Amino acid sequence: MANESCAEIARLIDHSLLHPAMTDSEMDDGCRAAAGWGVASVCIKPYFVGRARELLEGSGVNAGTTVGFPHGGHAISVKVAEARTAVSQGAQELDMVINIGKAAGRDWGHLEDELKAVVEAGHEGGALVKIIFENCYLHDEGKRQLCRISRSAGADFIKTSTGYGTGGATDEDLLLMLEEARDQMGVKAAGGVRTYEHVVRLRNMGVRRIGASATAHILEECRRAEAER
Repeated sequence: MANESCAEIARLIDHSLLHPAMTDSEMDDGCRAAAGWGVASVCIKPYFVGRARELLEGSGVNAGTTVGFPHGGHAISVKVAEARTAVSQGAQELDMVINIGKAAGRDWGHLEDELKAVVEAGHEGGALVKIIFENCYLHDEGKRQLCRISRSAGADFIKTSTGYGTGGATDEDLLLMLEEARDQMGVKAAGGVRTYEHVVRLRNMGVRRIGASATAHILEECRRAEAER
């Protein structure tokens, strides 16, 4: 296992604060913890973006949120409005769920229009845009086609899962996505990543971001490993 510092490990993590029953107080605490850990970003519920940006000010941790979450079935115009609202409130990163049914039905034209529109809206506001595939519902050729569409649309990252589907980040899917990203996009693993060892293994594969709610546990394991070296 590579000897990454815990600060380097933290900078891979998008700390997820998306549980539907999470309260404002819990999200406040989560943002403050994330600022202390020095993670890459916090992925917060959309209505909380402005408050998250305040809490993270000066920490170097980005405020991120979701678009079309968690099922992706919103009209394109609604997703664009979500993206524009989020960036107007201070979101620096957007994680957008594709229209999963359109992908399953191979309606690539719809997805080309959707991804182009949302990426443009995010980039106009200066935000990074990550495209969530929800791979557990898709065949490999569909995943490859989504990678190509994402690359053509100018997406910054492609992401395996919402964490709310029937499966999460698998090595097989990540290797496929890394191959298709062609160094033009980052790859984000999300869903089931809960240990320091897993994070290090994914980083060694080439994954550039990890979506996690178990951040405290991952970093505690990292600190123990660091102390033992």
